[in-house]
Amino acid sequence: MSARLGAGPLRRLVVLRHAKSAWPDGVADHERPLAPRGRRDAPVAGRMLADADCLPDLALCSTAARARETWELASAQWGTPPPVRHEPRLYAADVPDLLAVAHEVSPEVGTLLLVGHNPGLEELVLELAGEGLDDTLDEVRTKFPTSAIAVLAWHGTTWRALAPGTALLTDVMVARGKKK
Repeated sequence: MSARLGAGPLRRLVVLRHAKSAWPDGVADHERPLAPRGRRDAPVAGRMLADADCLPDLALCSTAARARETWELASAQWGTPPPVRHEPRLYAADVPDLLAVAHEVSPEVGTLLLVGHNPGLEELVLELAGEGLDDTLDEVRTKFPTSAIAVLAWHGTTWRALAPGTALLTDVMVARGKKK
């Protein structure tokens, strides 16, 4: 398995689909806020990332309101959130767009978090994962719901080396908060 991961330092790409959004009348898609369930689930996602020791060195977040709100609620669960860059290219991005953004990341970043949207994020995970631990690939193929997190590990000297089939899907989690 490790031969497929390549050479260089271990890197992780953490993919977080935004939490459940609302559909208010007259609100443009880009400006849709989180629904009450999304406001419950996003902090849980942040705690799950901390518990799994998957805190990023850098976060790239879609400019859509629901993604920004997911980031704010999730990262508020950490002592010191990492730098975040709100990236317009992540909104409605497909796999080539997502990879292009990741490829621009500085080699100093060991763990990168992408906060964005489906279907692009799900397709990115499936495209990058040459293999998965346990049944992680089947989980993503079945459904990558709102507040889902995928963790991909790979070796590379730069983020440009991240390519289809080069990563190992190590974990899939779905954050669900409890109703009050």
